[in-house]
Amino acid sequence: MKVLLTGASGFVGSHILDRLCEERVPTAVLLRPESARRFLHHRLPEIEVRPGRISHSGELDAALEGVTHVIHCAGAVRALRSEDFFTVNQLGTRNVVEAIHRRGAQVQRLVLMSSLSAHGPGTPQAPARESDPPRPVSVYGRSKLAAEIEVRERCRVPFTILRPPAVYGPRDAEFLRLFRAVQSHVLPLFGGGRQPLSLVYVRDLAAVTVGCLAHPAAAGKTYFVAAPEVVTSGELAREIARQLGVWTLPLRLPMAALWPVCAVAEVVSRWRGRPSVLARWKFAELSAPGWVCDPTRLREELGLTCPTPLRAGLGETLAWYREAKWL
Repeated sequence: MKVLLTGASGFVGSHILDRLCEERVPTAVLLRPESARRFLHHRLPEIEVRPGRISHSGELDAALEGVTHVIHCAGAVRALRSEDFFTVNQLGTRNVVEAIHRRGAQVQRLVLMSSLSAHGPGTPQAPARESDPPRPVSVYGRSKLAAEIEVRERCRVPFTILRPPAVYGPRDAEFLRLFRAVQSHVLPLFGGGRQPLSLVYVRDLAAVTVGCLAHPAAAGKTYFVAAPEVVTSGELAREIARQLGVWTLPLRLPMAALWPVCAVAEVVSRWRGRPSVLARWKFAELSAPGWVCDPTRLREELGLTCPTPLRAGLGETLAWYREAKWL
């Protein structure tokens, strides 16, 4: 087995790379010349770096030399324009699939990192399941669903699609915002803090991803990858406050007030030319009734689980933030 990993410089991708190296799987990573390598430097002696972009067919062709398995983790989670999501998430995936086809029978498995957003909201009473028709509510979710369709309808080699919910853990800059707010004694409670959530600790997600590479039962399947525990956004913030050991004052922001916040953030990000995760498209996700999925199929068919409880995962995340001086 030899794996090509895209998106290795990112939060999730770097943990997948760690897992591959821990299991001594020969690995090459597709990296743009400008990609940050701060999460990769300790792995560089163990891997091959193959320069390239998923938007360039020739670079993908060269990167696939000798590769038998592909983990496609590269993607856009923020963009200045809606079409940019589709350029990266959909067309980038199409390019990967077409490059795999040009290798004939060389590549034996493609694992695509998708998202719960591709399916759409779920609640504890009606969690998202793989058999449900997808109903994404945001442009990001629609672009991730479009990437899934590229794989399902075009890919001629065995594939597996993974749909994690919100991912947290060491190296994550998005959950860091919540940690910093709580450390400043602010307890954010959007919509009262009642939105139920499935979450997944990043190292659990990485283990599942690598576990799907050669699992025969995973071929042609889609799986939600999440811890069985469901928490509300308010419970999440309160657990962070407990672990930080700080007092907080609740900041209750009604959903009606959140939309203008998202709109202003989008205007500012366009003016600065730097995309933000907070934008009008994000409001549809923030105001959804819940983001809960059912990971039963993953456990029953593959014997894979995400065992890290939230308290332990947040503790490891906090320890890393402090060690890295992010907090």
